[in-house]
Amino acid sequence: MNKFKLSMLTLALAAAGSSAAVFAQEADTQTQQAQEEAVEVIAVRGFRRSLQESQNIKMFNSSIVEAVSAEDIGKLPDVSIAESLARLPGLTAQRLNGRSQVISIRGLAPDFSTALLNGREQVSSGDNRGVEFDQYPSELLSGVVVYKTPDAGLIGQGLAGTADMRLVSPLAHGERTVAVNARYEWSQISALNAGADDKGNRFSISYIDQFADNTIGVALGYATMSNPMQIERFEAWGYADTADGNKVIGGAKVFANSNLLERDGFIGVFEYKPTDSFSSTVDFYYSEFDETQRTSFIELPLFWGGAPLVNPTVENGLVTSGGYTGVKGIVRNHGNFREADLFSVGWKTEFKLSDSWDATLDLSHSSLDRTDLILESDAGTGPAGSGALDNLSFAMSDRGPIFNSTLNYADPSLILLTSPQGWGGDIIPGGQLGYYNSPSITDDLNQVRLSAKTMLENDNFDSLEVGLNYSNREKDKKADEFFLALPNGALSAPIPNVAGTTSLAAFGIPGMVSYDPRQLIDTGALVRVRNPNADVLIKDWNVAEDVVTGYVKLGINSRVGEIPVTGNIGTQIVHTDQSSYALAASGTGINVSSFRIDGGDKYWEVLPSLNLNFEVGTGKYVRVGLARTMARARMDQLRASQDYSFNPALNNSQATPEQNSPWSASGGNPALRPWIANALDVSYEQYFEDSKGYVAIAAFYKDLESYIYDQQVIQDFTGFPSGGEVPVINQGVATTPQNGKGGRINGVEFTLSASGAMIMPELESFGAILTGSWTDSSIQSNPNDPSTPLPGLSERVANLTFYYENDGFSARVSSRYRSDFLGEISGFGNGRDLRMIEAETVVDAQISYSFSGRYEGLTLLLQANNVTDEPFVRVEGDDSRRVIEYQRYGRTYMAGLSYKF
Repeated sequence: MNKFKLSMLTLALAAAGSSAAVFAQEADTQTQQAQEEAVEVIAVRGFRRSLQESQNIKMFNSSIVEAVSAEDIGKLPDVSIAESLARLPGLTAQRLNGRSQVISIRGLAPDFSTALLNGREQVSSGDNRGVEFDQYPSELLSGVVVYKTPDAGLIGQGLAGTADMRLVSPLAHGERTVAVNARYEWSQISALNAGADDKGNRFSISYIDQFADNTIGVALGYATMSNPMQIERFEAWGYADTADGNKVIGGAKVFANSNLLERDGFIGVFEYKPTDSFSSTVDFYYSEFDETQRTSFIELPLFWGGAPLVNPTVENGLVTSGGYTGVKGIVRNHGNFREADLFSVGWKTEFKLSDSWDATLDLSHSSLDRTDLILESDAGTGPAGSGALDNLSFAMSDRGPIFNSTLNYADPSLILLTSPQGWGGDIIPGGQLGYYNSPSITDDLNQVRLSAKTMLENDNFDSLEVGLNYSNREKDKKADEFFLALPNGALSAPIPNVAGTTSLAAFGIPGMVSYDPRQLIDTGALVRVRNPNADVLIKDWNVAEDVVTGYVKLGINSRVGEIPVTGNIGTQIVHTDQSSYALAASGTGINVSSFRIDGGDKYWEVLPSLNLNFEVGTGKYVRVGLARTMARARMDQLRASQDYSFNPALNNSQATPEQNSPWSASGGNPALRPWIANALDVSYEQYFEDSKGYVAIAAFYKDLESYIYDQQVIQDFTGFPSGGEVPVINQGVATTPQNGKGGRINGVEFTLSASGAMIMPELESFGAILTGSWTDSSIQSNPNDPSTPLPGLSERVANLTFYYENDGFSARVSSRYRSDFLGEISGFGNGRDLRMIEAETVVDAQISYSFSGRYEGLTLLLQANNVTDEPFVRVEGDDSRRVIEYQRYGRTYMAGLSYKF
């Protein structure tokens, strides 16, 4: 934790302590009154109680929301926040490296949503705005509320929705509680890489207490996790066309991944409420996040590598088996290492301005420091043009090709450090032996919010709230990239630190040499040669935003005939001042030129909203939401960076800005305006008596006024270096993100949560939750272009959970399905690639027993995740046989206990 974070926390705690001292005397005079006041006790016990709490949040909220509540202190219903959210109607999670990490709301990518902690916007550990939820330990949260319709008082609202993660309130909890959770976990797939971990653990402890006649509350929590994951993976270069017009595997990679996620999280909440007219709360959250991904694989240049295809068997246009001769494989040991520190602190004070006005002052800070190391190293039988070649056969399967090789890739006397294909020979003579990429991110967000509220005596409106919020956010990315080579220009060398053998048996290859690529750097076996090229220089950027939001909101309490109507109406007025600085660069090697470039924009947006709730019967509600919403552009789209070029061969009288200009460029656009949508939501909800559940059906329509696409525009290059030549023209074509025409997204959502007691009393211990959604979209960048799918959009999503609870015994099975979708994955150099991902169904299960009597408070737990061993699959085109990527994670198991006293 750096000095700034510590100073912020110290300042907040000191301020809270000062407030406590100022009001201590008043607290003494109010002791008896405080004792007589009723304290709200939230006793969250068991899955059924969690459902009831979530149902109450949904029923009594003025907006259309979904909620997840903790079963008990330190225990959300699922292993991670993302998995719990993915079971809510209209929400989906994308699995990355075997775990749910990012959330899409109503078919829109994570960048269209925002994440709050106790109502305050949070920074993100990714390169952009989408929050990676695995940064937040589920054990330290009391619940999450997802707003599908905003109101004017919701600061930091997203275009698709807003997820508000909430910490426990110690005064509202109302009793001293200490809760301890411990779990041991293991995977169906044993450790694939030498030295990798295949066993993990989780531990958390929470402490909640109240002091000074319930005027002071304290909540402290700590959670630690070591989560290993083994992945059997195949990836194709693609499928080539043979001379006969058939498709055949053009190149392949067969992987073994061993990942380890380690995270430590801390929370603290300090509340002081001496009277009903004053309260002050300081809360903080801090996490250390370390991820290690060991990837060992063999890359096989096949048809596209010039290897002859022999003995092919063709079925319906696809070569389903055959062989390749003279294959020069590349043995690759890669590593991806991430360290991230996330910190958030807030200080909220509520007080009386007058007899009729209440005020709130909320100060907060959120920051992140992240450093990655993406390390690649290559080996093989010899440099390009020498060394043993492989003759292998293959047969296609549902996971890609299964190979039979004639070479022993696990023989350290055969496999050398070298560049088998000579790739990168323009920089490193003989070819590079790998790549060293160490990007870093810092993200800082400061907020100040002041609001005031009064109650009204009016037949239609019962409250008035006004507020002003100022936020400043600055995100900075730095690139640090090198080619790897052997010392003194050598072309090959023995591997000095062989750790053992990595199994690739899942794809027919028994094993390969395994080693830690970091040790090659640390020991000097490989040396770094800086990549000076323009495409690296432009990866450094800074984006800053100053946002002022003013709002007014009226609470509605009226009637239409005999029907009670509640809700709110209001508007936000948002002023944004955005800016970016970066480099404009051109060329490669010693011919690179670069200079600083700046840009930005200022703009206003007016965001009105209306939420109406009609109580059409006992426990029956019709809800209507109308809102204008926005999502700011991605940070990498707002960067000022440009990769430009000047072509002297085109510097003549034939040049025009549109064609044959010597100038061209690609990059970001710091003047981008946000995505804007006009949204209509309608929901019908019926809540069953005695909290037996509810049924809800909702429809929504979002008219996207604008969208952001990469487009070609005319740019003025005046002042850009031209290598000493005098340009005949200073305009040319630049490919940059631009605000274009939007489209629409619409859908229907359904939820049924029901106790078995609705059928007969004997089934009271049973229950089920069914959710489903259908979503459609139409987005066109230009009027003549076809509609494109939205990233993260699955047209069909369904979730089903069956549960049983009785006499301390609890069991449940959950299944979540999503149809195919355009997913975001990490591409070359840790960049962003969009790829179609096949439909998947993930099944999880758990059983637990809570003791009573002498051992009351003790619970034993057993969980199984991905019970059906559902893979992650991408295919080419509409032929499911042409597998582009296949990842198998296997089942994971957890056994543990919790104790609360």
